[in-house]
Amino acid sequence: MADRTTLLRGRGEALALAALVIFGLALFVMPLGLLARVGLTEGGVPSLGPLLEALDSRSVRRAAWHSLESAGVSALAALVVGTALALVLGLTDVRAKGPLVFLLLLPMMIPPQVTAIAWVQALGPGSPVLGWLGLAPDPGSAHPLYTPFGVMLLLTVQHTPLVLLVVLAAIRSLPREMVEAARIGGARPLRLLVRITLPLIAPTLVAAAMLAFVSALGNFGIQAILGIPARYTTLPVLIWQRLSSFGPTVLTDVAVISILLAAVAVAAIGLQMWLQRRMRTEVTGPPQPPLRIQLRRARPLAEGALALYVAATLVLPLAALLATALVTTYGLPLTPATLTFGNFAEILFRQQATLRAFANSTLTAGAASVALAAVSVAIAYFLTRRGGAGRRVGGGMAALADVSYAIPGLVISIAFILAFIRPLPVLDVSLYNTLWIIFLAYLTAFLSIALKPVTAAYVQLDAALDDAARVAGAGFGRRMARIMGPLVAPAAASGAILVFLTSYNEVTVSALLWSTGNETIGTTIFNYEDGGYTTLAAAMSCVTVAATVGLMWALDRAGRHLPPGVVPWRL
Repeated sequence: MADRTTLLRGRGEALALAALVIFGLALFVMPLGLLARVGLTEGGVPSLGPLLEALDSRSVRRAAWHSLESAGVSALAALVVGTALALVLGLTDVRAKGPLVFLLLLPMMIPPQVTAIAWVQALGPGSPVLGWLGLAPDPGSAHPLYTPFGVMLLLTVQHTPLVLLVVLAAIRSLPREMVEAARIGGARPLRLLVRITLPLIAPTLVAAAMLAFVSALGNFGIQAILGIPARYTTLPVLIWQRLSSFGPTVLTDVAVISILLAAVAVAAIGLQMWLQRRMRTEVTGPPQPPLRIQLRRARPLAEGALALYVAATLVLPLAALLATALVTTYGLPLTPATLTFGNFAEILFRQQATLRAFANSTLTAGAASVALAAVSVAIAYFLTRRGGAGRRVGGGMAALADVSYAIPGLVISIAFILAFIRPLPVLDVSLYNTLWIIFLAYLTAFLSIALKPVTAAYVQLDAALDDAARVAGAGFGRRMARIMGPLVAPAAASGAILVFLTSYNEVTVSALLWSTGNETIGTTIFNYEDGGYTTLAAAMSCVTVAATVGLMWALDRAGRHLPPGVVPWRL
């Protein structure tokens, strides 16, 4: 009887591991493998010929350079600004840090296409806000953002919060003995910063810069809305344009360009790992509350600068977006005579496409967040175990999740088109041009987001809990349902909300996968703006921003009852 119980316990874990392996092969290895086979073979033989042929194209070379230029410059700018914000918030005595961090991180959660639309309306000749201040450009003048500089500026704004988040976490985890010793020795704040703090967090700075670079590399919304009018074509926009043109060899062409884009992203992550190993600094002592430098008379200046930054990067574009959504025609000033709620009524009650988009995005993002929360609980369980096949499978799944998150969303879209454009074997059912393919692409693209909080929660659990239940005869399913699952459920819920926030408004993954009847919020906003329906795009953007802020606020409130680090922006 005891042998049978042991067998059943082992069978439960074996079945879970087998399910995770199938999940990884079907949604990660197979699609990306097909992409590599199409783009890196010639006549069925592995070859770099298609890639070299693509690089011979002037348009591909120009787009590749534009991608590297815009991502590189914006990543460096985001690193400087984000690190400065993190140092002020993490090491000084400025007040209201919690609300400030929340507001500073909002641009990262707002969809890039909404960010682009908001800034276009905020700084253009028809800007209602600049019009009120008498600072609007002359009617008919060129828009200042329809330039390469405009693309880089908004990529910087979009990804500065990412740098802030990463660097702030590193500052919070530093032991403070060395800093206190240096202060006792008479070192001033600037010397402390240059000689101690920055060298200690140097590997984190490298990671933050590379994350900003990879995120900017695959950002489609900003590059399309600003880059197309500026004739500043990047690789994501070129992929979208090539796929929209159809043709007998279009899939092969975009697969090759996608591999080029993915190769740059993976090379950036590889460079990050190499640099971090070279720059690693060993420190001793547990993490402690970070040092609070007294700014004294400079504190009002620092707080004023932070408030000004929030006003410039968040309040100004969102105010312009709301003002545009409340006028009858784009370009009119917002006055009592032009005020209307008709645009909101149109997108919320009359337009079938927007109603479908809200329903589709809610369904796919909600289903993906729930599914990834459940999968993450299983992966993180095996990932945090001591050795064995489970640890190897968990580590492999975590690596696949990180690689897929680093690869731009458009590359994942092309991989899924190649994988699912034909009907499924045996079932003879096609997922192409359905919501199912978008749902599956979300599982691949956003697993890493769901996995991080759950892994952090598992690390804080005592392994003796699982061992005791195992000794008492509890099988794998019972242990997960009655012990481990409930303990990490708050972290899994946090990860699910983060996945929902990311996928609900995204456009990068679904830009090539949507079809009539299967629109998403991100693609509908982009199509409205691309088609000249600016006021409707603004109204729909306002609704999505309100939903994003509401979900972030709910997660922030719930974060008071979650382990540290689960809600990333809570101090």
